[in-house]
Amino acid sequence: MWQHLSFRTQLFLPLGVSFLAALVMGGVLLQSFATGQLADENELGRHSARAVAAALNNTLRASDNPRQTLDAFVHSLGTSSDIQFRPVEAGPEPSPTAGPRKPHSVPQWFIDLLTIPDMDAASPLIIDGKRVGDLVFLPDLSVDLFEKWIGFLALTSLIAVLTVLTGTIAYLFAESALRPLQNLGAGLTRIRRGDYATPIPVAGPPEIRQSCEEANALAATLARLSQDNRDLLHRLVSLQDDERRDLARELHDELGPLLFSIRAGTIALIEASPPVGHLGNTAQEVLQSVEALQQTNRRILDRLRPLYIEELGLETSVQTLLRNFRKQAPHIGLTATVDPGLNGLDGPLAQTVYRVIQEALTNVLRHAAARNAHVQAAISGDALAIEISDDGGGFLEGNVFGRGLTGMHERVRALSGSLSLLRADERTYVRCRLPVQRTRDEPAQS
Repeated sequence: MWQHLSFRTQLFLPLGVSFLAALVMGGVLLQSFATGQLADENELGRHSARAVAAALNNTLRASDNPRQTLDAFVHSLGTSSDIQFRPVEAGPEPSPTAGPRKPHSVPQWFIDLLTIPDMDAASPLIIDGKRVGDLVFLPDLSVDLFEKWIGFLALTSLIAVLTVLTGTIAYLFAESALRPLQNLGAGLTRIRRGDYATPIPVAGPPEIRQSCEEANALAATLARLSQDNRDLLHRLVSLQDDERRDLARELHDELGPLLFSIRAGTIALIEASPPVGHLGNTAQEVLQSVEALQQTNRRILDRLRPLYIEELGLETSVQTLLRNFRKQAPHIGLTATVDPGLNGLDGPLAQTVYRVIQEALTNVLRHAAARNAHVQAAISGDALAIEISDDGGGFLEGNVFGRGLTGMHERVRALSGSLSLLRADERTYVRCRLPVQRTRDEPAQS
């Protein structure tokens, strides 16, 4: 549980507990020593009361009228004296006018908290061998109680001031230490998300400053490695495109003419001689096979390198891709919103956009078992957003990217973009975002 508390709580809680313990300890010590101190301070008064009682008894024995002498003595005491006369008729308790008095500024709970010592030192007064009363010592403890109360207030005020002062210093210290740590944590979060450009402020104690400097150095290293990785992916994608282009050229220049020659020869053979037995059927089957090979060759060429992107533009090429999809999958209702501005894109960016849409639609056709699909591609500012969604069965958990989308992910990363696959509202979404750096009408940088 302690580990889940914040740093400020972990710092302030022991301080608060220690000051509270000091206050309780001060109260306990005050209660422990107050009784003995009050008794010691009034011990002289108790001895004086006994001495006065002894002297008064001697006077009463020598007096001709001891009762009158006693009355005169009692009258001389008054009500403010610490020594009072308690007649036998009054009982064992002191009279209501006697006893310790409490100042109005001292609360009763504080007096109840203290243990008042027994100050009732009673000395009997004898007249004619008969006890007529007691001379008791009832000191006025109001001054002593007020002193103890002032001491208690001073102790409490001192602890409160120390608590506030220490808490303020601790808060400022925690603030000065936590803010650089929070900046460091936020910077590490940015680094984890791929933001290496925003530096972490270097502040705080030397240990934290060193950690911030090391984190900034780590971000610079990761930025350099990320750039090297993107450059490597870009070269890899370029090599793949060159290999696809060479392979497509070989299929187009070598296999295409051969298939055309076989098809032409088969047609000439069918037209030159009437069918004899099974030969006519065989010639028709050969012609159908050649035509199927030609369609397969065109489809392979289209997947290897859609040459008409450079001739017709990306938007037109995407529209052609959508029409071919509708022909192959008439049972899937396909809707699309394609920005005409895509015709301004060329090079690896245009190839990547086309491949992402092509691969996503291929997955919809092969794996989704969808009834409806939607394609959206639009340029907004310096970014190109692509989204392909369908209402199919979705994807298996833990198998987000297949081989095709993995290749697309590498292409997108090479262009500093992002590709994600998610499931929401019973639809599957393939979302791609690419930075638009240059259109085909802009001159290339030398």
